[in-house]
Amino acid sequence: MIYPQKLNSRKSDLIVKIFIFISIFIGIILVIINTLTTPNIHWAGFCNAGIIYVWITVLYSINKNINIAGHVLIQAIAISILTIYIDYKTGFKAWSINIAVPIVIIIANITMLILTIISYKKYIKYAIYQLVIIAISFLPILFVYENLVQDKVLSIVASGISVLNFVLTLALCSKDIKEAIIRKFHV
Repeated sequence: MIYPQKLNSRKSDLIVKIFIFISIFIGIILVIINTLTTPNIHWAGFCNAGIIYVWITVLYSINKNINIAGHVLIQAIAISILTIYIDYKTGFKAWSINIAVPIVIIIANITMLILTIISYKKYIKYAIYQLVIIAISFLPILFVYENLVQDKVLSIVASGISVLNFVLTLALCSKDIKEAIIRKFHV
């Protein structure tokens, strides 16, 4: 059996720091877009709270060494429902389906990619959750198709990132997946 090289903790920490920096950058961009487009509706605060919530969970789960994929899935669903509910309660300006849900989907996919890179040996445990996240990632496309979304770009980007994440994960873990299928199904 050929095993892939194990990432050392320094590389894992660097990857996490890079993705945290990207999240901070996205948060700043959201605040700028919010200020320029709709300064009277503070949707960027809700989105940034969601990003912070996901990162706290990711860092906690990585340190506790538990299966985070289930938590990522549940939290992505919960945050999406929460943002839609908040939007509905504040007069439904559609920021939840235009901005928040696609961003939550993007963050969930980035989280799954980080998990795959950091703990690729456990990818088989994450596979089902990642497939469900991919299925959920096509909700923004459904919103676009039903003309519920005014700005279609972020919804299309979220679904595209989901497909790209899945392809990257398959590329990174293809040997492990093949070995697991052979081992499980005696092929």
